[in-house]
Amino acid sequence: MVVDDEADVRLLFEQRFRKEIRAGLIEFYFALSAADALTFLESHEEDVLILSDINMPGVSGLDLLKEVKAKYRHLKVFMITAYGNAEYQRTAVEYGCDDYLTKPIDFALLKSKLLG
Repeated sequence: MVVDDEADVRLLFEQRFRKEIRAGLIEFYFALSAADALTFLESHEEDVLILSDINMPGVSGLDLLKEVKAKYRHLKVFMITAYGNAEYQRTAVEYGCDDYLTKPIDFALLKSKLLG
Protein backbone atom coordinates (compact mmCIF):
# COMPACT_ATOMS: atom_id res chain seq x y z
CA MET A 1 0.00 0.00 0.00
CA VAL A 2 1.29 3.44 -0.93
CA VAL A 3 0.15 6.24 1.39
CA ASP A 4 0.72 9.71 0.00
CA ASP A 5 -1.48 12.80 -0.18
CA GLU A 6 -0.22 13.58 -3.69
CA ALA A 7 -2.50 11.82 -6.20
CA ASP A 8 0.12 11.79 -8.97
CA VAL A 9 2.17 9.27 -6.95
CA ARG A 10 -0.26 6.59 -8.11
CA LEU A 11 0.57 7.15 -11.77
CA LEU A 12 4.30 7.15 -11.00
CA PHE A 13 4.14 3.79 -9.20
CA GLU A 14 1.89 2.26 -11.84
CA GLN A 15 4.33 3.31 -14.57
CA ARG A 16 7.46 2.17 -12.73
CA PHE A 17 5.97 -1.21 -11.75
CA ARG A 18 3.95 -1.77 -14.93
CA LYS A 19 5.63 -5.09 -15.84
CA GLU A 20 5.43 -6.46 -12.31
CA ILE A 21 1.76 -5.49 -11.99
CA ARG A 22 0.87 -7.14 -15.33
CA ALA A 23 2.77 -10.28 -14.35
CA GLY A 24 0.85 -10.44 -11.06
CA LEU A 25 4.02 -10.12 -9.00
CA ILE A 26 2.80 -7.09 -7.10
CA GLU A 27 -0.46 -5.28 -6.44
CA PHE A 28 -0.83 -1.76 -5.12
CA TYR A 29 -3.50 -0.05 -3.09
CA PHE A 30 -3.22 3.72 -2.89
CA ALA A 31 -4.39 5.74 0.10
CA LEU A 32 -4.43 9.54 0.05
CA SER A 33 -4.38 9.80 3.85
CA ALA A 34 -3.46 7.90 6.98
CA ALA A 35 -7.17 7.51 7.75
CA ASP A 36 -7.75 5.81 4.38
CA ALA A 37 -4.79 3.51 5.05
CA LEU A 38 -6.09 2.49 8.47
CA THR A 39 -9.54 1.79 7.07
CA PHE A 40 -8.02 -0.44 4.38
CA LEU A 41 -5.94 -2.33 6.96
CA GLU A 42 -9.03 -3.26 8.97
CA SER A 43 -9.91 -5.80 6.29
CA HIS A 44 -6.59 -6.38 4.45
CA GLU A 45 -3.85 -6.76 7.02
CA GLU A 46 -2.39 -10.12 6.01
CA ASP A 47 0.13 -9.44 3.21
CA VAL A 48 0.48 -5.68 3.20
CA LEU A 49 3.69 -3.71 3.08
CA ILE A 50 3.20 0.00 3.62
CA LEU A 51 5.15 2.72 1.80
CA SER A 52 4.18 5.95 3.51
CA ASP A 53 5.09 9.56 2.95
CA ILE A 54 6.03 11.31 6.19
CA ASN A 55 4.57 14.75 5.52
CA MET A 56 0.81 14.62 5.02
CA PRO A 57 -1.95 16.90 6.23
CA GLY A 58 -3.88 15.72 9.25
CA VAL A 59 -2.32 12.54 10.57
CA SER A 60 1.34 12.41 9.54
CA GLY A 61 3.12 9.39 8.18
CA LEU A 62 5.04 9.10 11.44
CA ASP A 63 1.78 8.97 13.39
CA LEU A 64 0.50 6.36 10.95
CA LEU A 65 3.68 4.33 11.47
CA LYS A 66 3.27 4.45 15.24
CA GLU A 67 -0.35 3.33 15.06
CA VAL A 68 0.32 0.57 12.53
CA LYS A 69 3.17 -0.86 14.59
CA ALA A 70 0.98 -0.79 17.72
CA LYS A 71 -1.91 -2.65 16.04
CA TYR A 72 -0.22 -4.70 13.31
CA ARG A 73 3.29 -5.53 14.55
CA HIS A 74 3.86 -8.03 11.72
CA LEU A 75 3.46 -5.46 8.92
CA LYS A 76 6.49 -3.86 7.33
CA VAL A 77 6.45 -0.10 6.94
CA PHE A 78 8.83 1.85 4.72
CA MET A 79 8.86 5.60 5.25
CA ILE A 80 9.41 7.92 2.29
CA THR A 81 10.28 11.59 2.54
CA ALA A 82 11.53 14.43 0.40
CA TYR A 83 13.50 15.71 3.36
CA GLY A 84 16.81 14.25 4.51
CA ASN A 85 15.85 15.23 8.04
CA ALA A 86 17.81 13.27 10.67
CA GLU A 87 15.10 13.93 13.29
CA TYR A 88 12.43 12.35 11.07
CA GLN A 89 14.66 9.36 10.46
CA ARG A 90 15.40 8.93 14.18
CA THR A 91 11.70 9.12 15.01
CA ALA A 92 10.82 6.67 12.25
CA VAL A 93 13.36 4.17 13.56
CA GLU A 94 12.12 4.71 17.13
CA TYR A 95 8.55 3.98 15.97
CA GLY A 96 9.64 0.75 14.27
CA CYS A 97 10.06 1.67 10.61
CA ASP A 98 11.52 -1.16 8.54
CA ASP A 99 13.20 1.06 5.94
CA TYR A 100 13.62 4.76 5.20
CA LEU A 101 13.75 6.12 1.65
CA THR A 102 14.24 9.64 0.35
CA LYS A 103 12.69 11.24 -2.71
CA PRO A 104 13.31 11.07 -5.55
CA ILE A 105 12.76 7.36 -5.06
CA ASP A 106 15.34 5.02 -6.51
CA PHE A 107 12.83 2.64 -8.10
CA ALA A 108 15.44 0.01 -8.99
CA LEU A 109 16.39 -0.20 -5.32
CA LEU A 110 12.75 -0.20 -4.22
CA LYS A 111 11.91 -3.02 -6.67
CA SER A 112 14.73 -5.11 -5.24
CA LYS A 113 13.48 -4.51 -1.69
CA LEU A 114 9.86 -5.34 -2.58
CA LEU A 115 10.45 -8.31 -4.87
CA GLY A 116 13.57 -9.69 -3.26
